[in-house]
Amino acid sequence: MSNGFHDVLFPLRLSLGASGGPGRRTDIVALSNGGETRNARWADARRRYDAGTGLRGLEDLYQLTAFFEARRGQLYGFRFRDPVDHASAPPEQAVTATDQQIGTGDGSNRLFQLIKTYSDAGGATTRRIEKPGQASVVLAIDGVALDPGDYAVDHATGLVTVAPGSTPALGAVVTAGYGFDIPVRFDTDRIEISLAAFKAGSVPTVPLVEIKP
Repeated sequence: MSNGFHDVLFPLRLSLGASGGPGRRTDIVALSNGGETRNARWADARRRYDAGTGLRGLEDLYQLTAFFEARRGQLYGFRFRDPVDHASAPPEQAVTATDQQIGTGDGSNRLFQLIKTYSDAGGATTRRIEKPGQASVVLAIDGVALDPGDYAVDHATGLVTVAPGSTPALGAVVTAGYGFDIPVRFDTDRIEISLAAFKAGSVPTVPLVEIKP
């Protein structure tokens, strides 16, 4: 990350009730014949959330305030668990070592970046996974799971290093399964809290934005 990052997780109770998701930026130009051209300005999606929708009580308000203060508003980033998309496998399915292909062996390379691919018959896009969950990564080579001692995971970058004795052979398919968080920061330096309004059913807006490298 280009600026300060605290390797702490936003309270799960609040993140599970958050709203938001991926966004993209597309330029659309209308043509004189009624058609249009489209151009993607961003190579990757950037995720935004409103964590205010996860607030349920006074304890949640205090927990949010304390977390916001500890991050000094927008100054420090932190981990956030997307309520829907937070693992290599689809929701409610177990993570396995063959969930996502992360590379192909060449007989010497032992360093692989965790990635997640979203695809269907029409197309595909690949996303770097830089904040895997602690002790969540499982690895396989050609479908055979490796022992945890046969690889090391950098949980700050999502890089996986295979031990020398397990170096993937030429053409070997390297796959991984994992849980992951998203690096985000608060997208405001001020949170407006009214206890009276909260008791009446109004929740404060708590915008979060994904931090891109």
